[in-house]
Amino acid sequence: MADTAWEWDETLYAGSASHYSVGRMPYPPSLAEAVGKELGLDGTGRLLDVGCGPGSVTLLFAPLVEAAVGVDADQGMINEARRRASEVGVTNVEWRHLRAEALPADLGTFRVATFAQSFHWMDRPLVTRRVRDMLAPGGAWVHVGTNTHQGVTGDDLLPYPRPPWQQIDDLVASYLGPVRRAGQGWLPSGTPGGEEEIMRQAGFTGPTRITVDQGMVVERGVDEIASAVFSLSSSAPHLFADRLPAFEADLRRLLSEAARDGRFSERRRGIDVVIWRP
Repeated sequence: MADTAWEWDETLYAGSASHYSVGRMPYPPSLAEAVGKELGLDGTGRLLDVGCGPGSVTLLFAPLVEAAVGVDADQGMINEARRRASEVGVTNVEWRHLRAEALPADLGTFRVATFAQSFHWMDRPLVTRRVRDMLAPGGAWVHVGTNTHQGVTGDDLLPYPRPPWQQIDDLVASYLGPVRRAGQGWLPSGTPGGEEEIMRQAGFTGPTRITVDQGMVVERGVDEIASAVFSLSSSAPHLFADRLPAFEADLRRLLSEAARDGRFSERRRGIDVVIWRP
């Protein structure tokens, strides 16, 4: 493992985009309803989704604004976002292959900027300053925090077994080593915190906090859990190189043995929404 500090590189999510639609649990409509109510979104104004991935939040929020722009540093994610937008008939979103650090990129001003499970990968002080200047008067910055690849741990009785996440983690470590991988580097201490101080230093006020409770139990199949694993930066397909077929075979064997009739159950996590205003 290298001793140097982790730096972003374009392979962070290489090969993961196609697994998102299958392996990540979708954000619920209640998320858009709660944020829309709090911000008074009425079909006007523009939304900027930074680190949009395959458009999970962008497409959910698009009906609440006149137009939206989704930006992501991974071309595969942008391709998948375009495909999903076409599939569901959303036509008011522009997709840009772009690092957040390259903003404002002549994109104009926005009523809302959203960051969903993405901010920790960026040069946060730089991105915060640049996006702040892109917000129109009265605009808002929205952080969406949750975990959509995995449900809540627990021992309450569910209709099917829970996915064997600890064994999955152990299997990944047996192939990639015990230290978390990310792109071409490692994250021995995980992703950084301190978000609130960064926002205040950039001149934001607040925050307003909203919790979108979910808690419902969902069924997931072997394919969904396998794709959930490959949707993670720490187990993105490219990390396994020529051992990818062997890893996937071992993963599917583990899942098939743990499932009942090929099915798992999980209880969905709540979503923490943090809203800042410049």
